Amino acid sequence: MEKEIEYITALIGDSVRTNILWALLDGKAYTATELALIANTSSQNISMHLSKLVQADLLTVKSQGRHKYYAFSRPEVAYAIEAIGSLIPSEKHRKIVNDKDSSGIKHCRTCYDHLAGKVGVLITDALLKQQIIAADNNIYSVSEQGVSFFLEFGINVEELKKNRRAFAKPCLDWSERKYHLAGSLGAALLDRMLLSDYMRKTKNSRTVIITSKGQQYLYDKFKVSA
Repeated sequence: MEKEIEYITALIGDSVRTNILWALLDGKAYTATELALIANTSSQNISMHLSKLVQADLLTVKSQGRHKYYAFSRPEVAYAIEAIGSLIPSEKHRKIVNDKDSSGIKHCRTCYDHLAGKVGVLITDALLKQQIIAADNNIYSVSEQGVSFFLEFGINVEELKKNRRAFAKPCLDWSERKYHLAGSLGAALLDRMLLSDYMRKTKNSRTVIITSKGQQYLYDKFKVSA
């Protein structure tokens, strides 16, 4: 086990590969050319790094026409990368959190396919407080009240449980250092927020904008002032 952990940490510890993995947290798939620009490296060098990440099953690659697109092989990879951010020493973490230039992404952002940042943590806290979900051994369960709550919002909990991926689990938020809701339930909740125009994604950023309609909804349902 120690050797396997050593292998993974060595892979993600490289600066180019770290930039690749961090960029993919927005949930999109990128070409090698796009990732080379993000990581500030050559096309030859990015191919070598991507090949290693694919071989380690951290990334998957799919062909579409003449292009190949790279993305996380599974959601758990994204959760692990996000959680690593929480290991930054407290003093450095405070400087990052207090940086005004990153206020939007700290307030509300996507973490792969679910909601993160201060708003994501507050919504999760409210779901727990209202006993819509409950924490149990590093997973979340949904109460009977919660099943009705999500169904009213267009989310069928029983159908989500049939998916192969994790249903509902805590994901450690790097900026808040608390947990937000991940898994297929977290992804479905963000999708409904976007479809209802309560939230909007921003171009070339993980930052999520909360509309005035969304602010009212979050306060009415969760007593969250966003």
